[in-house]
Amino acid sequence: MPFGLVSAWNKRRRSKSEDHTDPWIYKPAEFWQLEDQTPQPTKRLHGSSVFILKEMEEATGSFSEENLLGKGGFGKVYRGTLRSGEVVAIKKMELPAIKLAQGEHEFRVEVDILSRLHHPNLVSLIGYCADGKHRFLVYKYMHNGNLQDHLNGIGERKMDWPVRLKVALGAARGLHYLHSSSDIGIPIVHRDFKSTNILLDANFEAKISDFGLAKLMPEGQETHVTARVLGTFGYFDPEYTSTGKLTLQSDVYAFGVVLLELLTGRRAIDLNQGPNDQNLVLQVRNILNDRKKLRKVIDPDMARNSYTIQSIVMFANLASRCVRADSSERPSMAECVKELQLIIYTNSKGLGMVMHSLRMI
Repeated sequence: MPFGLVSAWNKRRRSKSEDHTDPWIYKPAEFWQLEDQTPQPTKRLHGSSVFILKEMEEATGSFSEENLLGKGGFGKVYRGTLRSGEVVAIKKMELPAIKLAQGEHEFRVEVDILSRLHHPNLVSLIGYCADGKHRFLVYKYMHNGNLQDHLNGIGERKMDWPVRLKVALGAARGLHYLHSSSDIGIPIVHRDFKSTNILLDANFEAKISDFGLAKLMPEGQETHVTARVLGTFGYFDPEYTSTGKLTLQSDVYAFGVVLLELLTGRRAIDLNQGPNDQNLVLQVRNILNDRKKLRKVIDPDMARNSYTIQSIVMFANLASRCVRADSSERPSMAECVKELQLIIYTNSKGLGMVMHSLRMI
């Protein structure tokens, strides 16, 4: 039977008789909870801590507005301080009844995957809380928020070209790790890779987050046919959309969209633009390999002395290949990593910063 999350949960279910104290036992949603609700030392599972509701309330000041970091499709995210003193980001699931089943599934997928994966460019899952009907995910706190906020002027610091290249390389390394099946022996498609799911630490190291839609590929297969096309509008692989066939190249397409966001400073989808300019890929695809026209789409917020035109041309060429309609014509994430390393070196060489570039790569 193909390895996957369902089989993993079934295995836990079969082992229930062996360990009645493990709170991570598969049960129907309404029964999946901690058996003992009294305060107790935080438990560990696959390196992740298991919290109770009271600990989440204490950490966030009873979910005070002062600690609110933002809102997403899953719910609200709060800044919290655990009893150990560690500062974390706590995602609280708040969904309408019609979406609870899907939310429950995404919650379990996220915990199951991130509990097994460890890489410098993936967000670190500290733990989770499944207390009664309450669901929380606890992550390492990222001081610089998400990439999209910085590209759209919400972040305090403007991102010049070397920082954008650093973010692109980190994200590429994270996706390459997922695709190369490093720790679990099978490739993973993220399926919702986008600029809001790239978090940035204090040093602007990229950390891929939000694995609720991630898919473990069937053993020995490179394609998985899905009943529903899931992801985010603007980042959808057109081949996946038209055929329902999910591949590793679906992530490569989304990665290409993020590269275009880094290059232009524009959103993947901007409904404030005219009908012909709302989709970033359609807007710039035909000019990415035209050196003269390319200059017009470079993000004006980037300092001119932070980039060389040669590195911009190379970057645009890579983005252009990533968003090709035919998935077979897109590069692998391993190739993207190598090309971005070369682009960083080329830019630094042109600016007279070669030694700094080598250290960063």
